[in-house]
Amino acid sequence: MPYVKALLAGVLVGAAYAVVRVKSPAPPPVALIGLLGMLLGQATLGAL
Repeated sequence: MPYVKALLAGVLVGAAYAVVRVKSPAPPPVALIGLLGMLLGQATLGAL
């Protein structure tokens, strides 16, 4: 369920950015690396 909430929050923010026509604050590679880091951190802390 947390993944669904995170996905919905991301879609909501993405839609808000599209409506306001704001460019993403981070270049795509940086954003993807940040997302990967969050997933790895969650997996690591969840394993403890």
